[in-house]
Amino acid sequence: MKINFKSFYMLCFAASTLTLTSCEDFLDRQEDEMLTFEKIWENRNTTKRYWLNAMSFLPNFNGGYIGDNEPYLGASDECTIAYDRQYRNINFGSWNASTVPYYSMDKYYKGIRECNILMQNVHKCSDPIATQEELDKYYWQARFARAYYYFLMMCDYGPIFLLGDELLDFSASTESLYRPRNTWEQCVDYVVSEMTECANSNAIQSSYEDLEYGLATKGTCQAVISRLLLYSARDLFNGNTLYRNVKNPTTSEFPDLSGAELFPQQYDANKWLKAAEAAKVLLDNPQYELYRAGNGNPYEDYVGITNVNWNSELIWTDRYNNRFSWGVGTVPTGVAGTAYGAVGPTQQQVDAYAMNNGRYPIIGYDADGNPIADSQSGYDVATEMQLSVWNYPATGWSKFGNFDIEAPNMYKNREPRFYVTVFFSGNYWLHDQQSTMISFAKGANGNKSHDYPKSGYLVNRFYDHRLNSAAGNWGNITFPVFRLGEMYLNFIESVLECKKHGISLPAGYEQLAMDKWADLRDRAGLAPITDVYPNATTEELIELCRKERRVELAFERHRYYDTRTWMIATETDGGPMYGMNTECPIGDNAANVTPADFWKRTVFETRVFKDNHYLYPFSQRELDRNRMLTQNYGW
Repeated sequence: MKINFKSFYMLCFAASTLTLTSCEDFLDRQEDEMLTFEKIWENRNTTKRYWLNAMSFLPNFNGGYIGDNEPYLGASDECTIAYDRQYRNINFGSWNASTVPYYSMDKYYKGIRECNILMQNVHKCSDPIATQEELDKYYWQARFARAYYYFLMMCDYGPIFLLGDELLDFSASTESLYRPRNTWEQCVDYVVSEMTECANSNAIQSSYEDLEYGLATKGTCQAVISRLLLYSARDLFNGNTLYRNVKNPTTSEFPDLSGAELFPQQYDANKWLKAAEAAKVLLDNPQYELYRAGNGNPYEDYVGITNVNWNSELIWTDRYNNRFSWGVGTVPTGVAGTAYGAVGPTQQQVDAYAMNNGRYPIIGYDADGNPIADSQSGYDVATEMQLSVWNYPATGWSKFGNFDIEAPNMYKNREPRFYVTVFFSGNYWLHDQQSTMISFAKGANGNKSHDYPKSGYLVNRFYDHRLNSAAGNWGNITFPVFRLGEMYLNFIESVLECKKHGISLPAGYEQLAMDKWADLRDRAGLAPITDVYPNATTEELIELCRKERRVELAFERHRYYDTRTWMIATETDGGPMYGMNTECPIGDNAANVTPADFWKRTVFETRVFKDNHYLYPFSQRELDRNRMLTQNYGW
């Protein structure tokens, strides 16, 4: 499916300067612009511009340097980013309601207001050249965007305010704008209902051509439903008694919400069945297929997800962006040209990848942080740092064939997704027809300024190794916001949880889940999970599914939400973060040599994650202005 944000969002960006009725904040006043406002709908061009303005609040996380404008990589346990940005406040627990990193609620409520205005007026357009089909498109795309803005806020804040079609009267008193939050279930029901209406509308298509790439499709709406229902079934939003006292105040003005528990306190296992059914809708759609290059090369297959634009696995993308914003943050400084080399996996993420026999080697850590290995995986903790010569697989994702390398056994005989995603010291960075040996030891070519990976690893996956970045050739990327591989994993997890909790599944669901899991692993060059772990219990399969999700969706901004909605982040996102010893000086060695003392599991920072960090706090400004607003737990 082709979903291209290039032309569509260039228009949106231009239209974002049109602030016909936008306001400073969700509850701020604005002047009456009725006369100007009426004229908007008399002209097709200004109507279209207003629609584009309403759509322009959709986030573009890949439009700038990676990690600069969002926390979902830098504040996840899979990633470390060297830049001094707001995600570091989250990592170290130095944030509160007065200093909320990347606060976005005001932006999304502006977008919701713009969508409501557009929806209530677009069919009033009196310009004879504006067709009914065009106006219907504007209406339904804005309706999708409005529901999506709610979805994005719910992921960060949990239950929020639902305005429906209401346009707040900004000439009213502050007190009259007081309102309590809606409950989590009300928010979920609203977004699911709205996305269902959008998916069923004839005005929203299954696919679009050239100039309309980037519009929401039926599949986009269904994918939002799938992810939302998955999150809603997980522990954070399903019987989370930690939040039992997060309730609305008692008020006669909103009797239906007065004193309401904002988070459901009774665990409902049937939510997993709803999540499974939502994901299956995408699995049954023949429009989407796992990307495969067609030559049986698992390296090329996995690379192609983000290197082949508009491929059949993509359901919705984060625009058609120049790859510079990804590449410059991941190319090591030892490579000629612009290189900031600072975005890298943690050692915990490195440890997460399976061996080429399909088994996950690291099953835990002792009290000192030393790894505990699965004896059947073939991974030997005692010799993990020992150097040996082995064949490094580069065929399929560069212009080079495989080559011999002397490197620690830790990185030997791992699954294809590991080599596509993780770059380690003492290896050759491949760029077009060139290869550059890189060292991340202190003072070496990959660690000669503040721009270096603190863990001693770089993300390898999103740089196009076939191009010469030194000459400014970065290529482009259609970064996946939703893709079929995620829907596979959503379905597998939901089916397994249904089985665990005794929820009756429709005929064929369990077998389909195992078939899709086998298909996903086959694409990665691995045997089916049931062949590798033939005696695994349902609980063990759930844990294996979580491992699969971690590596398959690595650095696609899922891990941040996964650890939080599973409510495991106090264990995974707090405490020591490990890497290699990047403080080891290069000494008398050449700038591209990695000294022996570098190969040591080393704490590069210690993070803080408390129970209240699972959700964002509402800003103190909103609390001061809305006396009915209940703050999230622990803030």
